[in-house]
Amino acid sequence: MDFLAEYASFLAKTVTLVVAILVVLISFAALRSKGRRKSAGQLQVSKLNDFYKGLRERLESTLLDKDQLKALRKSEGKAEKKKGKQKAEAKPRVFVLDFDGDIKASATESLRHEITALLSLATPKDEVVLRLESGGGMVHSYGLASSQLARIRQAGVPLTVCIDKVAASGGYMMACIGEKIISAPFAILGSIGVVAQLPNVNRLLKKHDIDFEVLTAGEYKRTLTVFGENTEKGREKFQEDLDITHQLFKNFVSRYRPQLAIDEVATGEVWLGVAALDKQLVDELQTSDEYLATKAKTAEVFHLHYAERKSLQERVGLAASGSVDRVLLTWWSRLTQQRFW
Repeated sequence: MDFLAEYASFLAKTVTLVVAILVVLISFAALRSKGRRKSAGQLQVSKLNDFYKGLRERLESTLLDKDQLKALRKSEGKAEKKKGKQKAEAKPRVFVLDFDGDIKASATESLRHEITALLSLATPKDEVVLRLESGGGMVHSYGLASSQLARIRQAGVPLTVCIDKVAASGGYMMACIGEKIISAPFAILGSIGVVAQLPNVNRLLKKHDIDFEVLTAGEYKRTLTVFGENTEKGREKFQEDLDITHQLFKNFVSRYRPQLAIDEVATGEVWLGVAALDKQLVDELQTSDEYLATKAKTAEVFHLHYAERKSLQERVGLAASGSVDRVLLTWWSRLTQQRFW
């Protein structure tokens, strides 16, 4: 027992010493990098044609015997050789982007760089495909994300938006910019509306004789508050702001999809893909996999992803505030999107 006690004590001291050294080293490295400029991210480009080809070849090597596989490769080699002798014609290009939206549309930071990169080369003969998934979020955040997509339209490059799961509220604000919207049959679309909600604990504070003062300069600097006593005038102003935002949302969607009966679909409701097609919220029913696999037969398909370089603190998991923020945002997104489950 004495030996185990001594060993446990030694182990505890060793672990403590190692942790202390790590903290010192990490703190030193953080201080050194604090004054440095944040390093830029990197654009990663992969050719999806090669990915699809690899999948096919892997399946062929498993299913075919040695003679069949040899004959197939010989046939493919002759076809490639014959094709090489013919006059080479430039294939159309398809640039694939992904947007997985949270409540703050955080993916906009990568999207903006991806769009800047592809617009430096893309022409009206090319195509941009956005694989979009978002249940919406903050108006100004999704407004910026939508403005980034509008750059593609303004440059005259065809934009196709593919929705496999959900594009609701701010997500549909982004989707409607596409010249063509393709949806999986059971994806969720719509929710063209605006919502705001907040608790008010003023009565609880009064019950415990706690005063809360709100001082403002400007009649409508604050309308509804969490702690103060809300007034009917404040509620009316808050509702007026929501109505104005909703009208701007409707006008935005109508601009890019004039074929919609906007008052009929801008009720905040959502529809599955098959019903959304009837409402003209989408143009085709198809998964993004099917669409891109078909495109890869006649075009060069490139997937673009701008990866941010993480700081030292993020790499070692010491960015506590950022982690808490991400957890809270994740749960808030889940709570607000439960209506889509």
